[in-house]
Parts: sequence; C-alpha cells; structure tokens
Amino acid sequence: MIDRSLMNEIIALVRQRVDFKMEQSDVSIQSAIDETVLELAKERLLTNKERMDLSIQVFNALRRLDILQPLLDDQDVTEIMVNGPEKIFIEKQGQIFKLDACFESQSKLEDIIQNIVSKVNRVVNESNPMVDARLKDGSRVNATLAPVALNGPILTIRKFPEKPLTIEQLIDWGSITREVADFLKKLVEAKYNIFVCGGTGSGKTTFLNVLSNFIPEDERIITIEDSAELRIVKVDNLVSLETRNANVEGTGQISMRDLIKTSLRMRPDRIVVGEVRGEEALDMLQAMNTGHDGSLSTGHANSCKDMLSRLETMVLMGADIPLNAIRQQIASALDIMIYLGRLRDRSRKVLEVSEIIAYKDGEILLRPLYQFTETSRSTKEKVVGGLRKTDHILKHQLKCHMAGISLD
Repeated sequence: MIDRSLMNEIIALVRQRVDFKMEQSDVSIQSAIDETVLELAKERLLTNKERMDLSIQVFNALRRLDILQPLLDDQDVTEIMVNGPEKIFIEKQGQIFKLDACFESQSKLEDIIQNIVSKVNRVVNESNPMVDARLKDGSRVNATLAPVALNGPILTIRKFPEKPLTIEQLIDWGSITREVADFLKKLVEAKYNIFVCGGTGSGKTTFLNVLSNFIPEDERIITIEDSAELRIVKVDNLVSLETRNANVEGTGQISMRDLIKTSLRMRPDRIVVGEVRGEEALDMLQAMNTGHDGSLSTGHANSCKDMLSRLETMVLMGADIPLNAIRQQIASALDIMIYLGRLRDRSRKVLEVSEIIAYKDGEILLRPLYQFTETSRSTKEKVVGGLRKTDHILKHQLKCHMAGISLD
C-alpha cells in the first residue's frame, strides 16, 4: 500500500510546479505528476509498479475522487457507502464488504462531496446538509453532512452499468421470463400506462429503463427525474428534465410538479417519471388521464396493493381531494402495476404483474396476471422459481386492438 505521507509530499511538490489558480488540463496535471514521481523515484529507489501506482493515486487525489476513484472504475462494484472518513463499505456481486482504506481527514471527504455536488449546480452545507446529485457517468449520489450526520460526512453512491441492461440480460439472469417480457413489450408498444413498484435496491430504475427502451423509435419522450439516471438509447426525440434545488437565497427551486406541468406543453407522446415520492403523484395521474397514454413511472412499496395506498397518500399531500375521487383517478390513469423484489439470495426478480380492473364499491380492483412462485428446489441460500400465469387474462385489451397488436 502506498505511504500516504509520500503521496502528500508529491502533491505538495506538484502544487509548486502547477498554478492551480489557473485552469489546467488533465494532461498538464498528469505530466507534472509524472515528472515529480520520476524525480522522487531516483531518491527513494521506487519500482516501476510503485511509480505507476503513485502517479495514479496522486492524480485521483488532485483531479478525481481520491480513494473512491478505483471503486467507481470497478464495474463489479454497485454501491459505495462512506460512513465518515474512516469507514467505507462497498456492495459487490450482492455482498457488502468493508474496505481497509480510509480518507486522510474529514476535510478531504468534505472536499470530495463539494466537488461532486458543485458540478451539477447543487449546494450542501450546514444550513442545507442533505443533497442528491449524480456523477458524469450517471451514478446516483446522496450526501449528508453535520449537524444531521453525527459520525461525519455520509456519502452514498449508487452505480449503474456502463451499458444499460437489456431485457435479454434480465431473462438470462432469471429476473423475468421470456413470456412475460414479450407480454410487457406489447403493452408498452400499445401505450398502456405502467407503474413499477418495489423496495429499495429492487431494481426499479433499471427495469423502468428496460421498459422505456421498448417505446417505438418514432415517438417523442419526456423523462422527468430528481437526478437523471434513465438512459434511453433507441429514441432520438428525447427530452430529459431534472429537478433543481433552491439556491443559497432559498429561491430558484424547480420541483417534479413543475417539470410534469411544463412537460405537457412539450408535445410529448410519452412521459416517463423516474420516481414519485410526494405531491407530484397528482400531476402524474392527471397527465395519464389527459391523453398521454403509454406513460411510465416508479415508486417505493412492498406490493402492488401497498403502492395503491401510497399513491393515495401522495395525492393527498398535494391537494385536498375526497378519497373516492383519488381512487377513481388512480383506477382511470393506471393500467398495469409491476412489483419487483430483492429476495433472500439477493437476486432481483419480477414478483407480480397485475392489471387494474376498475373502481368499484369504493375500492380499486387489482387482478394479478403473473405471480412469482418458488419451487421445492429453493433453499435458504438460493431461490428457485419463476413467474407463473394466473387464471386471469388481460381484461382491457382495447389499446392492443387499436395498436394492431395481438396478445395471442
């Protein structure tokens, strides 16, 4: 492992060589680092490998995210969790590990957090100690500082694959069956309004991205997110919108509700809302009810039925509307609900696909079309099973008929 004091010595010498008050290119910084390391290598008798490691780590410390950069470059790492400067955890292949590495100081960790949020025009400080942001590669970032965080700055980075996952990969991994994948593809093409729900880490955003890439290439899509994560690659006529927090003066905030409202004036064929968490649920439902068929969204819930209750609560956060009216709105707006889960063996699977039938006698009628069933071969360590078709068939098939799509 590289001696931190040696790294600090090199960093100090590089700062003497380069005027960091002026804008410098990565190439010039790397050149200064290489020259400095080469000079020290003669004095300290460093090997070629030690020289290369030093050069990389000093560059990461000066221009990247220091000790976090190798973790971001590792495609097998899916989550980085920093609990203060001395405790760093990663999720790799579904397992959580603690790293031996730590930050040089709390101020160094705070500098990295400021570096991340400033690049996406976000602010985090004592008066505004929580922030959501994203990295250039689309990774989702959450940072929390004192006085909210008691054990030092907290930084959580959710990484996403360099290439968006495809439905074929999900089928290969057993997350969904071919039959259900083909069924959902037809529903997306026929402009059914689909809502994806599940717990934290169940793969909602990934699955929403897969569904979004079923949308025909000649349509206009508006995506609306707190922090941009969706990567729709097939459609050229794509508009991506992202919320903005208030500035230091407390003004300039642009909410999900604002973006949904303005998206309706952009002539969308489809609206894709990354995740609804609050009062924007009302605007999403109204958009689906006013001719924007084929819209998609996600939300946190432990089942399809729970998601309906959460939507009711979120709508009530935005308007004082009778509960019966809310339920009628939900039943009219949504066609299909998909529930994802992360099972005990840490695999992520589609556990239920249900159709919203109607609003009747004060209740929203939900009917499962496919449900996940475990087989007798399942063990504590490995879940074996798959989606099974229920006795029900899709009741509302008018959109498929209008689109010329057969469900046979």
